[in-house]
Amino acid sequence: MSEQSDKALARKGQTVGLVIAGTMLIWLGANWLGPQLGLAGRYVFLFDFAALAALIWAMVVIYQMWQARQADKRD
Repeated sequence: MSEQSDKALARKGQTVGLVIAGTMLIWLGANWLGPQLGLAGRYVFLFDFAALAALIWAMVVIYQMWQARQADKRD
């Protein structure tokens, strides 16, 4: 594996980690703040679906990273 592709995978990994951590913090904050502000239940589902979308995106990127590592091992 070249140094350039190692750095690219490391950047992707950092981005995924930040997205996962940020998603969880925002989701927890939204679930705590929603009832405090008296938001309707439909907004809770909106935050839940946004968090799910971010986590699905992260899983797709993790899979792509895994595939790239596997391809480099075969070469």
